Amino acid sequence: ATIINYPATIAGETYKINCVSIGNPHCVVFTNKVDALDIDKIGPKFENASLFPERVNTEFVDVINSTTLKMRVYERGNGETPACGTGACAAAAVAVLNGYCKKGEDISIKVKGGDLTVNYTDDAITLTGPAKQIYSGIAEY
Repeated sequence: ATIINYPATIAGETYKINCVSIGNPHCVVFTNKVDALDIDKIGPKFENASLFPERVNTEFVDVINSTTLKMRVYERGNGETPACGTGACAAAAVAVLNGYCKKGEDISIKVKGGDLTVNYTDDAITLTGPAKQIYSGIAEY
C-alpha cells in the first residue's frame, strides 16, 4: 500500500509520512532541516516504530525546487548511509505524488555520496548515477 502525506506519531512527535515499497519498505519525510537533522537520534525511532513491525528505511528530504531534492537516508539495520538507490526512487516517487515534482521529468537527488537522477512515470522508475567503491576489507573465517 502507498501512503501519502499521512499524519503519524513517531516517538511522541507527529510527522506527515509517505510510505512506498520499492521492493523494500520506505518512509519518506519532507523537512527543510535535512542538514541539521540529528539522524542518528531520529532514524532509529522511525526504524523501530510500532507502525513498522518489519522496520523501515527512512528518507528525510528537502525539496530544493521542482527538479532537485536533497536527501539523507537511515537504512534499517545499517544507520545513515551515503546513498540509497531505492531510497532515491522512493523520494522521487512521493515528491511527484505530493505535487512537488513532475512525472516524467528528471529529478536530481542530492545525497552525501553524490548526485543521483530519478525519473518517475506511470510505467517505471529509472535511477541513474555512479557506482563507487567506498570500502574494502578482508573477511577471515
